[in-house]
Amino acid sequence: MDEFGPFMADFSAAAGASEQAELSRMIAAEQQKAQFQLKVHSFTDVCWEKCVEKPASRLDSRTEACLVSCVERFVDTTLAITNRFAQMVQKGGH
Repeated sequence: MDEFGPFMADFSAAAGASEQAELSRMIAAEQQKAQFQLKVHSFTDVCWEKCVEKPASRLDSRTEACLVSCVERFVDTTLAITNRFAQMVQKGGH
């Protein structure tokens, strides 16, 4: 083994750990995207069932208003939950 052997082994291990950390971050981001999409689909189903009595080629004003309200409540709720979790994290709570 040459004089750089131990250094190169350490460098390779550090590079491997860095790549593993990046891979873990990418996987976590993709999992978050998948969870978000699942929630959006669930929310869409709820609003559809609540607001749309029968499918038509156009939305009537009542149906449109219901859907808008449903979406706004979803956004408001999501923001409230996100803010609450952020507060909990800042305080160090679980």
